[in-house]
Amino acid sequence: MIERVHEHIVSELHQNARTDTIFILTAILLNLLTLGVNSGVALSDETTTTTVVMAMFVALLAVVNLVVIFGLLKGKQTRIKLINGLLKMYRDQGVEGYYDESLLSNYNIRYNLFILAVVFTGIIALVIPFVIR
Repeated sequence: MIERVHEHIVSELHQNARTDTIFILTAILLNLLTLGVNSGVALSDETTTTTVVMAMFVALLAVVNLVVIFGLLKGKQTRIKLINGLLKMYRDQGVEGYYDESLLSNYNIRYNLFILAVVFTGIIALVIPFVIR
């Protein structure tokens, strides 16, 4: 039974990593796309239509980035809980020496860096078109 629990936790960790990857790629690609579209719109003549288009892309950018950041924070919490469960299982089985607990802080740093990359590209995608305009 312990093997099944171990497989389930490891499977959840893999799913968590895939979900985080999708979140990060989606946010960064959308940020770059929004940067390109809004920069192009900002270079055109200023009309009500171009302003509305820019505002809609800014709203999309804000919502998607907030969802991604929230999702990454939840992914971070989930990973910590799953790994803590693995560590407890390893301690109970007497094999805790094979997993270095300092990996938890490495994962936290990695999540923070991913969030920083999403936030920074989002800010750049938001600010540059308005500077151009």
